[in-house]
Amino acid sequence: MSRHRRVGLGSAVSRVLWVLGLSAVVWAFAMPHAVASQAKRAVAKSATAHSVSKRRVSKTVLVTKRKSVVYAARPSMGQLAGLHHTPDALALKSRVALVVDQDTREVLFSKNDQAVLPIASLTKLMTGLLISEARLPMDEMISIDQSDVDTEKGSRSRLRVGAELSRGELLHLALMSSENRAAHALGRTYPGGLPVFVELMNARAKALGMTDTRYVEPTGLSSQNQSNASDLAKLVGFSYGDPVLRELSTSPGHQVAVGARTLTFNNTNRLVKNASWDIGLQKTGYISEAGQCLVMQAKVAGRKLIMVFLDSAGKLTRLGDAERVRRWVESKATVNAATLQTPAMQADGGRLAAGGFLSVAADVQ
Repeated sequence: MSRHRRVGLGSAVSRVLWVLGLSAVVWAFAMPHAVASQAKRAVAKSATAHSVSKRRVSKTVLVTKRKSVVYAARPSMGQLAGLHHTPDALALKSRVALVVDQDTREVLFSKNDQAVLPIASLTKLMTGLLISEARLPMDEMISIDQSDVDTEKGSRSRLRVGAELSRGELLHLALMSSENRAAHALGRTYPGGLPVFVELMNARAKALGMTDTRYVEPTGLSSQNQSNASDLAKLVGFSYGDPVLRELSTSPGHQVAVGARTLTFNNTNRLVKNASWDIGLQKTGYISEAGQCLVMQAKVAGRKLIMVFLDSAGKLTRLGDAERVRRWVESKATVNAATLQTPAMQADGGRLAAGGFLSVAADVQ
């Protein structure tokens, strides 16, 4: 090989090696930056996925929290007035209570009995009293009108607009099942109309000595229908003398034919179905401003008692309070009966026994 060819070949090899070396240097410098850039992209992608996942989790938690929200019940007027802070020896849940001996007028138990509060459907007892006293034909058919629909509270009714029932059936449902459309229809169809009926409700209350009572409509849906326990005890005592009110208010259930349908209604007071209770007259009531309410005439331990419970907290607590009062009265009667067996009490003619009961009742008031 000639000298010139060897020099040319060496020069070519040198150039190749120089190019390869330069590429290696460039790769050495560029590779770390590429790796770092790729790592950054991977971290960013991971962070983005984590952020999306976090947002999804947060959204899920938010939805779960929304589902578990429990809204506080609207406080009653008694609660707003602070009546729930009043203690009593029987630990009643009702913020107002009154127990009176119907025959002797003796007050056995009282708690905030002068507090004037909304009375809800206890109103219907006065509505029923006026209808019964008016001696209107009970077989007269009355149609449920659009004006009978509740626009005050939006309560539901199975008595559709256009349904026809007799006045007697409407009275039955109003007293037993606290049917609002039935009560309103009774007042609306009273001679002279609803304004006259409401005026008579207030006049009758005044005549009965219910000085702290006011009515604005016949159902009790308005919180402006107000009274106190003392006034309501007078109403219960007087209404007990009406056999129609006694029968209908304590009826366990009733069926009515409305067009092609037969509707079954039940008493709103489950105690009327309890064989251990001897209830002569009753009425329940509830709107949020009034709380759970109950008035009853019942025989307990041989005594005719009038019980009034207003603004009870909880759906069944008014019935529980009635049970507590009954057990308390029965326990005192048992103690008095045992005391009467002693020689001293027999010689005194039993007068101390009655006094002993009164002293206990006075302590509880």
